Amino acid sequence: MLHYVQIHKLPGHEDVRIPEKMSSSASGYDLYAAVEEEIVLQPGERKLIPTGFALAMPEGLEAQIRPRSGLAMKHGITCLNTPGTIDADYRGEVKVLLINLGQEPFAIVRNERIAQMVFQEVPQIQFEQVEALSETVRGAGGFGHTGK
Repeated sequence: MLHYVQIHKLPGHEDVRIPEKMSSSASGYDLYAAVEEEIVLQPGERKLIPTGFALAMPEGLEAQIRPRSGLAMKHGITCLNTPGTIDADYRGEVKVLLINLGQEPFAIVRNERIAQMVFQEVPQIQFEQVEALSETVRGAGGFGHTGK
């Protein structure tokens, strides 16, 4: 199913690339840094990085902001609050909360790919309060209950 998502480049960021897939089968759209000047993330440091655009999605969609695997593997750069959620009613600039979990400082420059955005459908849920839940083999086991 095709969903139409409006994108608005914010003033002063006309040169920043809009999200794009790197292959026809990719699920994520790469996001680009709209920093005014180079930002250096020191090891352990986190910063909110602008992308220079805002979205308008139809109700029933969300955009999830996720790390880029190459940045994570090569440099220890990842996103906090992963996946970050952009709700359909949000109209502000999309920003990416990056952290440097690596050993070396990492420089972010304008138009560098910093994260990816994946769209998901959001189901409508109606909670039904009950006195007890059905039994399963697992039960309430969680957080490592099956071993290592």
